[in-house]
Amino acid sequence: MTEFESNGNVNRMSERRENSESLHIGDSRSSSGFEQTSILEQLLRDIPIPKMARIRQRFSTDSLPDPIGAVRASTQSYLQSAPMIRPGSSVAIAVGSRGISHIADVTKAVIDELQSIGASPFIVPCMGSHGGATAEGQAQVLAHLGIEESTMGVAIRSSMEVVELDRLPNGLPVYADRIAATEADAIVVINRIKPHTAFRGPVESGLMKMIAIGLGKQKGAEACHQLGFRYMAQNVPEMAKRMMNKLPIAFGIAIVENAYDQIYEVELITPEHMEARESELLEKAKSLMPKILFDPLDLLVIDYIGKNISGDGMDPNITGRYPTPYAHGGPDVAKMVVLDLTKESYGNANGVGTADFTTQQLVQKTDWPSTYANGLTSTVCAPTKMAMALENDRQAIQAAIKTCNILDYEQCRMVRIKDTLHLGEIWVSEALLAEARSHGDIDVLEEASAIGFDESGHITK
Repeated sequence: MTEFESNGNVNRMSERRENSESLHIGDSRSSSGFEQTSILEQLLRDIPIPKMARIRQRFSTDSLPDPIGAVRASTQSYLQSAPMIRPGSSVAIAVGSRGISHIADVTKAVIDELQSIGASPFIVPCMGSHGGATAEGQAQVLAHLGIEESTMGVAIRSSMEVVELDRLPNGLPVYADRIAATEADAIVVINRIKPHTAFRGPVESGLMKMIAIGLGKQKGAEACHQLGFRYMAQNVPEMAKRMMNKLPIAFGIAIVENAYDQIYEVELITPEHMEARESELLEKAKSLMPKILFDPLDLLVIDYIGKNISGDGMDPNITGRYPTPYAHGGPDVAKMVVLDLTKESYGNANGVGTADFTTQQLVQKTDWPSTYANGLTSTVCAPTKMAMALENDRQAIQAAIKTCNILDYEQCRMVRIKDTLHLGEIWVSEALLAEARSHGDIDVLEEASAIGFDESGHITK
């Protein structure tokens, strides 16, 4: 080795040491983490968090006075002349993973009516890849919803095995749960009708999606998503129609909720009417959805996300942050923070990637394989990425305010919600109070005050 090469190597080694030392200041792997914390504190310590007022947003409270009675009555009426369901018929009841209002009671009402004529119902989880795409995980999801063998009085037969029923003209395979497809004389599907979070079409999230994706289990969900959300508005109903032609699907129970998660309408729909009627109910569901009555926003803070709240952790129809370019609506939000993960989500943090900031406590609760399963199945990976994770709630909110691109941080147009299911009572910053007081559907419940934080920097109320 020449003297020049030797000196060059020494110089390069010295440069690497110097670069390493300079970068080490912000390295979270340092022994104490002091340097990293110090830098973040310096960047954020002068960022004010605006005072927040508690308000009530008022939406229509119209709802069915006795939704379970309505389910019983419609099921009784159908069973009086149902050719597919007779005494002794084995009936698979397909139930999904969403926290739908009275879902356990609705399911039990259908079971009771079937048993009253001598049929033999059982439950199959109908949720695509949810529950970690395992039979045990999907049964646990149902248990959390109050749907267990002990409460329903029937067996829950959870399996990820499927059979291929057909293929679409574009080559996509059509799958169905093996047990429901081969061991049931009839199938009943129960689901809520609502706007989808990633595409728009005449049929979005409802009975037909439940059939195509939910009853298709992980392989069916994967197939339906394979060509992307650009084609979902066509593939979902097309798959569902082929499944209804091949499977003994007797009827579906369609549920429409109001803004307060109360049942506004419930309807029994047979396969021949499903596509047309679901499209009509979707428009009704859209008109009843709650929303944030302020637009635009500098900052939206969400206390909790989770799969029990939305397939995307938080409903993009509420936040305006969609995982694909094929859906639209909601407020214009400059920055978004999510603070924590619901325990009911079992570590699945899908959706956190659509936020800008989060907290270390959410990161620590995240089950990455379960979260990644969503992206691998849906082919939409951005929601499974981790947002910039700060040490605590205070820092996450300060970081979002700092990056809002506004001149006066004190005038930040900030809204804080518990989650996207609960928009009745929310918090708004002082900059929004004048709008709140002048809005006919808003009541100011508490005047603005500083957000309370505990010693660890997390919100106390």
